[in-house]
Order: sequence, then structure tokens, then C-alpha cells
Amino acid sequence: MTNHIKSFGEYHSSIDTINVKSKWRRMLAFLGPAYLVSVGYMDPGNWATDIAAGSKFGYALIWVIVLSNFTAILLQSHSARLGLVTGKDIAQFSRSYYPRFLNFIYWILAEIAIAATDLAEVLGMAIGLKLLFGLNMLIGVSLSLFDTFLIMFLVRRGMRMLEAIIIGLVSIIGISFVIELFLSKPVMSEIFTGFLPTLPGPGALYIAIGIIGATVMPHNLYLHSSIVQTRKYSTDKKGIKHAIRFNFLDTSIALNLALFVNAAILILAASAFFKTGHTEIEDIMDAHSMLEPVLGTILAPVLFAVALIASGQSSTLTGTITGQIIMEGYLNLRIEPWLRRLITRSLAVIPAFITIWIAGESMSGALLILSQVILSLQLGFAIVPLVHWVSSKHIMGDFRINIPARFVSWLAVGVIVALNVRLVIDTMKGFLETTSHPVVVYLLILVPVAGAFLLLLYTIVEPMIKFRIPVKLAPAHHVPREIKFEQPIAFKRIAVTLDFSESDNNAINFALSQGGKDAEYFLIHVVESAGARMMTSEISDRETSDDRNFLARYSEQLVAGNYKSSTIIDFGLARNVIPEVVKRVEADLLVMSSHRKGKLHRFFKGRTISTVQKRINIPMIILK
Repeated sequence: MTNHIKSFGEYHSSIDTINVKSKWRRMLAFLGPAYLVSVGYMDPGNWATDIAAGSKFGYALIWVIVLSNFTAILLQSHSARLGLVTGKDIAQFSRSYYPRFLNFIYWILAEIAIAATDLAEVLGMAIGLKLLFGLNMLIGVSLSLFDTFLIMFLVRRGMRMLEAIIIGLVSIIGISFVIELFLSKPVMSEIFTGFLPTLPGPGALYIAIGIIGATVMPHNLYLHSSIVQTRKYSTDKKGIKHAIRFNFLDTSIALNLALFVNAAILILAASAFFKTGHTEIEDIMDAHSMLEPVLGTILAPVLFAVALIASGQSSTLTGTITGQIIMEGYLNLRIEPWLRRLITRSLAVIPAFITIWIAGESMSGALLILSQVILSLQLGFAIVPLVHWVSSKHIMGDFRINIPARFVSWLAVGVIVALNVRLVIDTMKGFLETTSHPVVVYLLILVPVAGAFLLLLYTIVEPMIKFRIPVKLAPAHHVPREIKFEQPIAFKRIAVTLDFSESDNNAINFALSQGGKDAEYFLIHVVESAGARMMTSEISDRETSDDRNFLARYSEQLVAGNYKSSTIIDFGLARNVIPEVVKRVEADLLVMSSHRKGKLHRFFKGRTISTVQKRINIPMIILK
């Protein structure tokens, strides 16, 4: 059985909601996760679709934003419920539920969603820097690679600090648009006409689906099911019920704030551009350039750019965390967060850089909207399993959603899937009408679309069959089992790594306590100097000579105490050499000491202990 990695392990159960005296403070302790989720609902991708909707169709598509926000609250509350009840996020639950091959496909789809999200964040950040400081877009896109280290520093400050930073960035966005709305002076009576469902033009469907993709984002569902587990809550029936209730309140407040921001962007575009006849404004840069001449103040474009940068940075933070959650959940694989961040950000930077380089900065807006449509197409593969799971008595027990909630949830799923099918059909028609090579279009688009359709059909139908059969899923946490008492292992050949520091005494004494006088001890030291790496055993310098003498003294003392001891000195990188030596001497136990090296040392020299652990198949004891 593979070890279960706790979701968002660094902060899992890090905020106590049990030992809180008052109900008011307990509620405040639960509030916070939904604000991290909410930034995904006001990221730069939303800006592009909202601006295009407002400038082209006025207030007519406000209803799409409201409907999307209602759907978002519904689905995010389901996501939080799954995490709170099962103790697993969506990615972890998928790994325990689906066959390995299908699970791998779902992981690929989730990674595509993360890349599309990150693409919007990269472009938004680059556009914001250009608008505020006049930086070239290519430079802005390139600079977005280096926010990795800032993000990792902030994340390490703790969950509450991270939530406070996010709330601060969201506040900047909100305040900026309150002022923008005051400057644009929209007519309230006309705004209310936008709540009537209509599709006023041929391009309205494409933008409406873009709004849905930008609002209900798949990565937010993965994120929410994980970060609710940062709260330590009672896992009895009453405790879970309270946790679900408080998290629903948190979700409703945070996502309604996101609704205000999205509606404000659309209303600003409608009142500033549509009402003045500038219906061609479809991207962020055009909107920024037109705000000052239309509204008559330089404050409007400055606030617009500041809010855009705040939006990009807040979304970057949550995107980083979600990428980590998805990889750990689907693959049970944990890698260094900074490395994960660089990989994800590179997947977004490369297409953005190439597109802007070849087609010019004018394509950035179209690329933003495209990223949101990609997210909408992937959304079905996240929401269909989620609704199945939270509707299941086998999985959720008494905490499954009720019949009205199931009906509304499946209605939302049906609308989203139907809109996606319509979008694919319209896109295919458009390609076929403009291309002179229809066969290529069919091969490049129709085949993947047909595969995606079959997979989605399987995702919808499979649980209906599976839930008829009792399903025993892996528990969220390992349960205590009956202990079978066995004879302790007698170690006969113990390897001990030494570096002639104060820790050597502890390492040797611990090794002796494990093997006694019947075992044989191999005292190992690796010379890592530049000369030793090049010349290996042929080197004859002062450091190597001293190391041999020090190692010999240790061995002499053990022999004097009637212990069997031999020394081994080798050359190269310790993380590579130690596993080879351990295998060569056929050791059955390895004892190593860890050291509190600086962060810079760890970055450049790597982590010896973790590498050695992966390369040996015997017990290993690590002493501090």
C-alpha cells in the first residue's frame, strides 16, 4: 500500500477550530479558504471576457455572470463538502476511485486546466506591467518566471498570513472598481435589464461560454477540496456538520465579492465603451487606453492597471498551490514547490512568449479569451465526478446532498456540457469554412473531440453502475489495526556515515545500540572536494589524509571496546556515493546525521538524505 500524503500537507489541520471558546470565534477560524478560491473568479481571464461582453453587448450578459456565480457557489460548496467528509481532495479521491489508466488521463486534463489558468495569469501580469510602467510585453512575460521565489517565501509564512495577503489583494481590486464605477456613472435602471437571459448577437455564445469558463474554474474545485482541510475540526457527525455550515457561509461571502468585481468590470465596459459607441473594445489594453479619454481622468487607467496586477499576483499564488495539490493527489508524488512552480509557469510562458513574438501584442486579448474557453471545455471532467460523489450514499453517508441540491447540480452540469458541445460545433464549422484542408481539421480537432466526448460519457454513466455495487474506498486516514508482535530485527552489518562533526558521537552510539557487539560496523566518509571529484582515489592532498586518520581513530576506539569495525573512505558527491557503498558492503541498516544547513546551501548542493533514501532498499535512521 502506498503511503497517504495528506492534502496540502504543510498546513493540514494547522488552524484549530476545536479548542475555541465562543461560537463567533469558531466561525472566524473557519473563514478564509474561500477567499483563496475567490481570486480565481476575478483573475485576468475574467477581465478579458467581461470587457468583451460589456463593450460588445452592453449590460445584456450580466445574467451570465450572476448565473455563473450561483453555479460557482453551488459547486464550490460541494467541493468543500467532499474534502471535509472524506478527508481527501478531488485529486486524491479520483486516484482511489478510478482505474490507474483513466486516472492518468484525468491528471493530464487537470494539468491542461492549470496551464490555461497560468497562461491567463502570465498575460494579465505582463499587461498590467505594460500599462502601469510601459514595459514591453515580452519582458513582462519573461519576468513572470521569477515571481516563483516570492510566492514560495509568502507560502512559508503560514496559512493565516497567506489568507491575509490574498484578502489584501482582493481588497485592492474591489476598492479600485468601486472608484471606477463612481467615475463611469452607470444608469442603474439599465443595469437591471441585463438580468434577463438573452443572447443578443452571434458572438454572444462564445463570450458567454468564456465567462462560464472564467467564473466556474476547474482548478478552484481542486483547491477548495484541499484547503478546507487546513482547519482542524472534530470528525464526529456534529463537528463535520458545523464545518460544512461554516464553510458554506465562507464560500457565499467570498464568491459574492467576486461577483461584484466581475459585474463591475462588465458594467464599466458597458457604460464607458458600449454607451459611447466603442463596441470594438475586446481586450484589456484597448480598454485601458480608452478609459482616460472616455471618462476624462488619468485616475481611471491607473486604478485599472493596479487592480490588474493585484489580480494576476493573487491568482498566481492560488495557481501555485493548486498545481501542487493536483500532482500530489493524482500521482501521490511530492516534488519541491519551487520546481513545480517553474515547470507550471514555463508551460504558460512559452506559448505566451511565442504568440506575442510572432503575432504581436495585439493577440494577447484573444489568447486570454481562448484560455478561458479551454477551461470551460475541461470543466465537465471536474464537475461530473464531483456531483456524482457528493450525491452518493456509499461515499458521503448522511452528508450527501439532498434531492433539490442534486437536481439543481445536475441541471447546472447539463447546461455547461450543452454549451460546450454547441461551442465545439460552432468552432468546427468556423474552421471548415475558412480552411482549404478540411481533412487536417478533422484529424486535429474531430478525433480529440470524439475521444473527449466518449470519456465524458463514461464519466457520466460509470458511477450509475458502480454505485449499485457496494464500494469500499480507501479510508481518508489509516486506521489502527491489530499489532502482530514479532521478534525485533537483529542488524548484523550497520553502515554509519560520518563527517567529523559533533553529530558523529550520536550517530556511532545509536548504531552500537542497534547492533551491539555481534554486528559489524562500517564507518563511511565521503570526500566531496573539487579535486576528489575529479581524481577520486588517486588524490593525495592534506584533506584526504586527515580524513583517513580521523576515520581510523574512530575505528580504533570501537575495536578497543570489543566492537567489529572497518573504515571506508570514498570520493565524489555523497548522495551518489553513499548508496553505492551501502550496497557494496551489503549493509542491512544505514545511520546518517542531518544538519541545519542554510537555504542557499540546500538549493545548490541538493538534499543528500532524501536522495540516498530513494536509492537504497534497507532501513535508514536519520539523526538530528
